[in-house]
Amino acid sequence: MDVMTTHTGPVHVGLPEPEPKPVGGCDACCALYREREAVRRDGNLSKVTDCNIAMRSHHQAAER
Repeated sequence: MDVMTTHTGPVHVGLPEPEPKPVGGCDACCALYREREAVRRDGNLSKVTDCNIAMRSHHQAAER
């Protein structure tokens, strides 16, 4: 069985989005912000990303 492979074009990766900012007066945003800063101090950058995703998702859900 012959295996055929092809080349694809280059992958272009842009800069990451800026971190979301908490919405003033929103308890969920403030809690995620505090958690993000705490895990950043601990060096857990994976959890920082998780907090950013949760904050963005929360913003999008609030806009609907």
